[in-house]
Amino acid sequence: MFLTLYLRMFLTCLITSLIFLHILTHYKIILLMQLSMIKLVNSCFHRQYYVNQDDTVAQQIVVHKNSSRGTLFRRAGPAQKVYFDSKEVYACIVTCGGLCPGLNTVIRELVCGLYHMYGVHKVLGIEGGYRGFYSRNTIPLTPKIVNDIHKRGGTILKTSYGGHDTSKIVDSIQDRGINQVYILGGFGTQNEAAMIFEEIRRRGLKVAVVGIPKTIDNDIPVIDKSIGFDTAVEEAQRAINSAHVEAESAENGIGVVKLMGHCSGFIAMYATFASRDVDCCLIPESPFYLEGPGGVLEFIEKRLREQGHMVIVIAEGAGQELILPSDKSNKNRPDAASDDLFHDVSLWLSLKIKDHFARSKKMAINLKYIDPTYMIRAIPSNASDNVFCTLLAQSAIHGAMAGYTGFTVGPVNGRNCYIPFHLINEGQKRVVITDRMWARLLSSTHQPSFVNPLHITEEAKAE
Repeated sequence: MFLTLYLRMFLTCLITSLIFLHILTHYKIILLMQLSMIKLVNSCFHRQYYVNQDDTVAQQIVVHKNSSRGTLFRRAGPAQKVYFDSKEVYACIVTCGGLCPGLNTVIRELVCGLYHMYGVHKVLGIEGGYRGFYSRNTIPLTPKIVNDIHKRGGTILKTSYGGHDTSKIVDSIQDRGINQVYILGGFGTQNEAAMIFEEIRRRGLKVAVVGIPKTIDNDIPVIDKSIGFDTAVEEAQRAINSAHVEAESAENGIGVVKLMGHCSGFIAMYATFASRDVDCCLIPESPFYLEGPGGVLEFIEKRLREQGHMVIVIAEGAGQELILPSDKSNKNRPDAASDDLFHDVSLWLSLKIKDHFARSKKMAINLKYIDPTYMIRAIPSNASDNVFCTLLAQSAIHGAMAGYTGFTVGPVNGRNCYIPFHLINEGQKRVVITDRMWARLLSSTHQPSFVNPLHITEEAKAE
């Protein structure tokens, strides 16, 4: 009897255990299936997230039907295979040249991107431009240090012109064990970055050299735009609006606004488009003359008779050939050696306009001259530039971590890509006055082209 009872209990426990084991096995299979599905989804997600190494961006998107697409650039973005070990990365960041909105934003995003996306904790800030490499002026950068710097203008790393000594710079990079160099600068700085890259390659060092374009002049070739340009155009509008108010509020009022642009008139052109209050826009690419029929002075007289006021926007590099040797005593910006080659045409033009109307005695004018250049370049970047700076910084990091070097990162036809230094350094980008954009501006301001009749006569004789 007792034996039968124990046997029943044993069989009951055995059956219960088998049932429980079956249930566990079933749920384990389901769990494994769920984990497999999660891994599959993550794998698909990462395949979409990574940039295919064969993805390219065409420099020319408008081509003839049967012609080739021309130059192709590697598309920027995270690569599936990373060249550098995060624990071994020692990165440095340097800013060179003049100030520009967005510098601090790029510095912040480089530091935070390296730290959070790749786990790189060793980032060094080089102070004072290129000479900071061999002057031992450095500061360690962490996400905590750079957390709020995007709200301020300028650069926390300080900047300077000149000081480029390729050998000393590469010696410093080699001595410190730096293997990623991020260089923020304009056209001249990118040229010097190419020299650093070539010297590093000659020495056989495994160092990624990455250029990030910054210039409000927007004169770096190949790329659509550089950081700070959108902010510069937006801030330039404020100056133009002030000039318009001053001119409109006075009898025969003239507002003259000087904007940056030594060799390229992009800021002046785009600010003129954006404001719609400009009557005359003068840029370096479009020659003009003052005296005689069809000249600037005649146009000013005509516009004042028509509407009683006018606004003139002039890029600082426009009309350099008009200043006589005796007039070249005008002081120019003292912050760069290259600026000694340029003279303050905007102030010279303002004086010429005053002298012209004083001599002719046809009408009394009230001229106001506004120079917002330093105000424009010293402000923090706007929302558009902040987004743009973030994308450029992250693209630069992805390229360096993938093992690419000797390139500048920038947008080409709306897509960020890696552009070899030698293509960036072929020559400065300039406004094409035979292009539709300049024709649209002339249509907007209703100004003539100011082509000198003497030039037309000379060209006709030559033909």
